[in-house]
Amino acid sequence: MATGKTGSVLVVDDESDVLFALKMLLKTEVKEVVTEKNPDNLLSLLSKQKFDVIFLDMNFKSALNTGNEGIFWLRQILEKDKDATVILITAYGDVELAVKSLKQGAYDFIVKPWHNDKLLETLHNALQAKSGKKSGKPAAPGAVTHTSILGQSEALHDILHKIEKIAPTEANVLILGENGTGKELVARALHEKSFRANKPFVSVDMGSLTDSLFESELFGYKKGAFTDAREDRPGRFEAANGGTLFLDEIGNISPSMQAKLLTVLQNRQVTPLGSNTPVPVDIRLISATNEPIYELAAKNLFRKDLIYRINTVEITLPPLRQRHGDVELLARHFAEIYARKNHKQVPEFAPATLQKLNQHSWPGNVRELQHAVERAIILAEGPVLQPQDFNFSPMEAAPAAPAMPIFAADTSMPLSEIERETIRRVIEKNKGNISKAAKELGLTRTALYRRLNKYDI
Repeated sequence: MATGKTGSVLVVDDESDVLFALKMLLKTEVKEVVTEKNPDNLLSLLSKQKFDVIFLDMNFKSALNTGNEGIFWLRQILEKDKDATVILITAYGDVELAVKSLKQGAYDFIVKPWHNDKLLETLHNALQAKSGKKSGKPAAPGAVTHTSILGQSEALHDILHKIEKIAPTEANVLILGENGTGKELVARALHEKSFRANKPFVSVDMGSLTDSLFESELFGYKKGAFTDAREDRPGRFEAANGGTLFLDEIGNISPSMQAKLLTVLQNRQVTPLGSNTPVPVDIRLISATNEPIYELAAKNLFRKDLIYRINTVEITLPPLRQRHGDVELLARHFAEIYARKNHKQVPEFAPATLQKLNQHSWPGNVRELQHAVERAIILAEGPVLQPQDFNFSPMEAAPAAPAMPIFAADTSMPLSEIERETIRRVIEKNKGNISKAAKELGLTRTALYRRLNKYDI
């Protein structure tokens, strides 16, 4: 009986905890996860079985002891199978080495400690790219092959035209759009079509950075800068030197982060923690957010001078519901990918099914469509997809705003005053712990910081 999961993944790492954690995470996503602690067994494994994706650690406690074990084994894998899709696992201090690995043929790299959502997104992108290679099918008109931007709507053609015009320049780009519209794909397309294409493309999830990690992650640090700083480590700006730095979810950063980022962009140099010596950096900056950044700026929650720095040119990605004609094209594209992965015949779509798909609002955009088609392929009873094969879950509806606890107050009191007093009391209750207060209020830390600023708490 088919389980619905497809793809085989090999994980090679000499830490048992890493192997266990990745196996638990990945086994819910793919059909088979094979783990290997000793890289010396790699070639033997690859002789017996082909894997769709290989996760490979960059540092092994092995006899090689070169510091470049990941690069060595990457080359061995690619000599064995030039089409292998390899994702490197690296400690943050080896980001520079990981970037070098991309030039050697790695698909991508992830940094320990990883974020599960980002790791799974990297895996799914790799599997999708692998399927595209296997199908050997030419891209549809208007597609950017390497980044899987697919569509024929007028709205998308406008975006593709902008990419062609903007990519060969040094302009900083701000990409706006809802979740799931493909902001990172556009960023990668801009890089691949630029004069920096053979240099690093370094992506940073700004939404995951706390104030305490911001400087060390972006600007790096020197040995002894803080308790656990046992060696010099370059930041993401230095890792992207000569290439493109992509700051995703930039709308979520705090005011203090905004100020530090603005200084670096103005001076084009970073000062690692624990150092007084600035390091010049040459990067092309691409930023993205799904936040209403101009509304935030109007409320003094996002610096206007920073917006001027990051958006020499702006690209606003249309939601899928505005890309007329692309739903069917994308649905057929994903159907072919997931049919092949599940060893099934590529299905047809009943007319009523296409009508249902075209009428859906797609709040999750292309990502939601992709997952909907995958489910339908797995559960369909016949060779033609019917309307009942597409049942949209509550997650695919607009989320309701979390309820905020309120205190007993005079009903004539303005709502803003009720909210302000509620926030103040919850923070007092949690003794100033912002993370705990945000959780109790049903807010993100960033959203709570905005309200603190708004109400001058």
